[in-house]
Amino acid sequence: MKKVDILIVGAGPGGMSAAQYGARAGYSTLVLDPMGPGGQLLYIDAIENYPGLGETSGYLLSEAMEKQCASFGVEMDYGAVSSISKEGNLFVSQTDIGEVESKAVILATGASHRHLGVKGEEEYRGKGVSYCATCDGPFFRGKKVVVAGGGDTALTDALYLSKLCSTVTIVHRREEFRAQKALQDKIAKVGNISTVMGRNIVEIKGDGSSVKEVVLDGGETIEADGVFVFIGTVPNSSLVERIAKTENGFVVTDDSMETTLPGLFASGDVRNTTFRQVVTAASDGAKAAHGADEYIRKNNL
Repeated sequence: MKKVDILIVGAGPGGMSAAQYGARAGYSTLVLDPMGPGGQLLYIDAIENYPGLGETSGYLLSEAMEKQCASFGVEMDYGAVSSISKEGNLFVSQTDIGEVESKAVILATGASHRHLGVKGEEEYRGKGVSYCATCDGPFFRGKKVVVAGGGDTALTDALYLSKLCSTVTIVHRREEFRAQKALQDKIAKVGNISTVMGRNIVEIKGDGSSVKEVVLDGGETIEADGVFVFIGTVPNSSLVERIAKTENGFVVTDDSMETTLPGLFASGDVRNTTFRQVVTAASDGAKAAHGADEYIRKNNL
């Protein structure tokens, strides 16, 4: 059995921030993530609002965070965690690298993309339906695409796609975008981006091998070679069941990021919060590590 002071599940910005603070406080810190360092950062083409950096890419920011973790002695592994249980004052986690015993655990498992749930979506997933613009955008160079959503991610990725695609049509079910005004202003200035407000996509049609059009409520169709879906996320919180969560599954924490199970903390998109950004995930991670430090000291672990 591997023994560490702090186990962090997830290597996104929340997890890597927690790892840095944990290691700098003198704790042996292990980060496990089957996808490796980065998390959702790896899917962000441009970040321009992370304090002190100016414009950068998600990949470069992730790389910098990973190097910083290594410099503090953080151990990272690609193993997945299948279960977490508390035995006395210690946690025992079942992982791909064997059992891991820890004094505290920080969940930084993030969230997965929410699906439209309409006819044709699953049929054409990977054949024109995508949930990642930076991953799949280059395949639609010079083509027509539809973006579903109205938040920061939808508009940010629409801007990215507009540099590659001939046309980008944003379809949003509400009459107003939820995204930051700065993003809305940018969208309004791009000539090949159009918007369809107050409408829902009800079907995605194709020829069996690729997407050809989307159908809106009311029967109107939009010609499209691809559909990019950015309508929110579902928290990856099923790893631990006996803790307080919202109706949507987001983990409830106190101000120190501690869950209702003492010694178990959460940070980033898996947590119940009103604003999900790279900088807020990093902040959560720092507070979670600080909370873990206080928990370990208080219980003389």
